[in-house]
Amino acid sequence: MSAKGFFISFEGIDGSGKSTQTKLLKQALETAGHDVILTREPGGSPGAEEIRALVLQGDPDRWSAQTEILLFTAARRDHLERTIQPALDAGKVVICDRFADSTRMYQGLSRGDLRATVDKLHDLMIGVEPDLTLLIDMDPAEGLSRALSRNTVEERFEDFGEDLQAAMRKGFLSLAQEFSDRFVVIDGAQPVALVAQDILAATQKRTG
Repeated sequence: MSAKGFFISFEGIDGSGKSTQTKLLKQALETAGHDVILTREPGGSPGAEEIRALVLQGDPDRWSAQTEILLFTAARRDHLERTIQPALDAGKVVICDRFADSTRMYQGLSRGDLRATVDKLHDLMIGVEPDLTLLIDMDPAEGLSRALSRNTVEERFEDFGEDLQAAMRKGFLSLAQEFSDRFVVIDGAQPVALVAQDILAATQKRTG
């Protein structure tokens, strides 16, 4: 790991196991002696968590796609300023459950052809990409089943159904090709322990 820290994001459809795997990676890296910050999006800072409550609860059509892009970008900016960048500047490893790639997919593609808008706002207000993005890939139907079985209140995007899940899987795999320098695709259909092994191996390969 360099003195400037190392930024890892996790992406994937709902129910792909990102939250479990972020925690397992954090434990593994801490065991290896690294100082690790685990965070999430939307959220990860007080202001961003307030915005999270606005965008993840309520009816699926509560916000337009354009409004969602602005809300997520505002949350990400606060998260970057207050959590991510200070940790990187201190030489820590930052593990984030979702980052800008989720916005590129959910708001930029699934809810209108707004990818260019997402990218322009990202370049203007964020300007940071992860050093490594781990995409946990799995069957859309299985992912949705897992997500709905959690009985969480933040089901607004899960309520869009399997069609959205399938579109997201396709979109994430497309992003993995577009940004092949930082993406690693992990087979999420494996047992949890094997997924964790593949993730740790990919992380160690990139960080040395």
